[in-house]
Amino acid sequence: MILNQLTPRIGSNKKGKRLGRGKGSGKGKTSTRGDKGAKSRSGNSIKLGFEGGQMPLHKRIPKLGFQNINNKKYKIFNLDNIEYIINMGKVTINLINKNVLRQIGLLKKKECFKILGRGELTHKIKIWAHKFSKKASLKIQQLGGKTERL
Repeated sequence: MILNQLTPRIGSNKKGKRLGRGKGSGKGKTSTRGDKGAKSRSGNSIKLGFEGGQMPLHKRIPKLGFQNINNKKYKIFNLDNIEYIINMGKVTINLINKNVLRQIGLLKKKECFKILGRGELTHKIKIWAHKFSKKASLKIQQLGGKTERL
């Protein structure tokens, strides 16, 4: 087999239609595009979902729900999570606040967090958080710790 002598099989390659080459070709003048309208013009591209001027489907369907732009999402930490952080030795001082959680990598810069009361806490600790559940604040204060809101 010699590479420069390879040719495709007979009949496998077919020449494309030559449009706009005069009346005699049968594909002249409008070049199979029709007489008028956007589709006959060059540079036309119909946008996805365009329905010929009719109101498109994505605008006809009712939009459901309401998105509150002032809604705050809180990252949740339970007491057992805090106990685990202390036992792992990631917190050396008896204070947990936004900066401490950010240094550990559990909280992003603009995130708010809430303390919930699942689990047991064995350390006396002071916690600064955006919100506390009643159960969590009771458990922390029973051990002699303090809860303060940011």
